[in-house]
Amino acid sequence: MKIMVIQGPNLNMLGLREQNIYGPMKLEQIHEQMRGFAQQNGVEIEFFQSNLEGELVDKIQECLGDADGIIINPAAYTHTSIAIRDAIAAVSLPAIEVHISNVYAREEFRKKSLVAPVCAGQIAGFGPFSYHLAMVAMLQILNEIKAMKDMQQQQQGQQQA
Repeated sequence: MKIMVIQGPNLNMLGLREQNIYGPMKLEQIHEQMRGFAQQNGVEIEFFQSNLEGELVDKIQECLGDADGIIINPAAYTHTSIAIRDAIAAVSLPAIEVHISNVYAREEFRKKSLVAPVCAGQIAGFGPFSYHLAMVAMLQILNEIKAMKDMQQQQQGQQQA
């Protein structure tokens, strides 16, 4: 199993920007915690961050055939990018939208996600722990998909016998 973690604009500035909202952890520290959890669970994990919308779309598309699930923090593109939304829908992989801050307790424009409708779920407001919760949720989703495929193969085998 492989999970791709995609980080949007300005997340490379974590630990420096608006610590009252995003906290003191740097992006690499968050990734290191996720890497440890992935290793404990026998999951491959890859990280990508860009401030450019097109690069995020390209990375989502590259997940097709390369990853089993996507954890994405589209950051400001959450509220503006139909292209990112359409890329997630196109690859048909389970995706979880993550936000460090509680976007629903902030400015009005942050309360609308264009990405959420094409994701399995959204986790917001738990600080960097939001990523850990997303990892737990993604493992559950991927295990359920695997169990369904195994059951379908077993049924097919019984029908052929």
